[in-house]
Amino acid sequence: MTFYPFPKDFWWGSASSATQMEGAAYEGGKGENIWDRWYKEEPNRFFNGVGPENTSDFYHQYKEDIQLMKELGHNSFRPSISWSRLIPTGDGEVNQEAVKFYRDVFQTMRENGVEPFVNLYHFDMPIAMQDKGGWTSREVVEAYVRYAKICFEQFGDLVTKWFTHNEPVVPVEGQYLYGFHYPAELDFKKGVQAGFHAVLAGAKAVQAFRDGGYTGEIGVILNLTPSYPRSQHPEDLKAAHIADLFFNRAFLDPFVKGEFPEDLVKLLQEEGFMPEVMDGDLEIIANHTVDLLGINYYQPRRIKAKENLPNPKAPFLPERFFDYFNEMHGRKMNPYRGWEIYEKGIYDILVNVQENYGNIPCFISENGMGVENEGRFVDENGQIQDDYRIDFYKGHLKWVHKALEEGTNVKGYHVWTFIDNWSWLNAYKNRYGLVSLDLDHNFKRTIKKSGEWYRAVSKQGGFED
Repeated sequence: MTFYPFPKDFWWGSASSATQMEGAAYEGGKGENIWDRWYKEEPNRFFNGVGPENTSDFYHQYKEDIQLMKELGHNSFRPSISWSRLIPTGDGEVNQEAVKFYRDVFQTMRENGVEPFVNLYHFDMPIAMQDKGGWTSREVVEAYVRYAKICFEQFGDLVTKWFTHNEPVVPVEGQYLYGFHYPAELDFKKGVQAGFHAVLAGAKAVQAFRDGGYTGEIGVILNLTPSYPRSQHPEDLKAAHIADLFFNRAFLDPFVKGEFPEDLVKLLQEEGFMPEVMDGDLEIIANHTVDLLGINYYQPRRIKAKENLPNPKAPFLPERFFDYFNEMHGRKMNPYRGWEIYEKGIYDILVNVQENYGNIPCFISENGMGVENEGRFVDENGQIQDDYRIDFYKGHLKWVHKALEEGTNVKGYHVWTFIDNWSWLNAYKNRYGLVSLDLDHNFKRTIKKSGEWYRAVSKQGGFED
């Protein structure tokens, strides 16, 4: 048996988001967001027709849930604030019911020794803002900065760790490339503009935080997906490099280094997709980089050179420059999600951040495994025996431990997620929680075997294997 120890002040916890766990979509003065609207318009798109109205009912059960977090060894938890709950129209009046709710949530967390790591934007654009163009609109950038300032003012005495965005590449992909977020357009130019504006909005929020003299740190949460080439052939290497530019470095470089990768800028110029940039924008991005980097890791990206020439008249997508290498033999897969499980990827990301991004303070902000029909694994005591999830966490934590020993500045590990939560179009298809949620019996919570294991890891400051 080997014991893998972690520092005493390591952050053990989990993450979720407002739309995915709060529920109460039409209570407490909340305004409509893009998910509420999409569900109204096309409920058939959502798995089993389950929409965002109730989700995991954290809005009503947060006191009990925070007690449960404490019980499961959490010293930190990352929720998000719902922009449309706090400011129903996105840029109008502040909803005082929401201020009271979030203040109570953060106060209760503090009382239970669970530090709030608060994220400002997690895929939930207020519909009034989307109607103005969402992230493609300059007006929405300014509304977001106002929203961020209001959050700092209202909650800055309770929160000292802030994050501007969760996975800003995903709304670009979902809304403007691949159609899995509302309004599901296919327009690469809009996608580039939305991505640039998300970066600019993040930098302006960092600027507002620093200018306001608030206590603490402000960071960003990025889903980093290493792009591994099929071979060392120059064309495979080039294809993997381009995939890395689009899906990782387009956000990692400006948020951490304050600049966009030259190769990406050149490619966008050649293809005629440069965003509109106003005077002073690049200076704001250069001068307001983040203090802290959250890293979401689920799977790698396997890349090879194009097999066939793309149709020059088809809509432009990043896949014009590469293909996915899905034929790799011996890949370990999560069959429910269709994702590869590659534990070493988490180490490769941390080493890359250490070597190429100034070893910025960072933490694993999401890592988890979604499984369908977990009721199959319930024992006679009614507990889900999710040993597969424990193995998944162990496998990744061993590599985090190795990275830590080699001097990477990794400060914590947050799993996705605390309680089984609603997952966008997938709704409750795959379950990720340390705690199971019974949708049919008043949202009953039951700790899974992985929850008990996680509590022991946090208590011991490590684990045996």
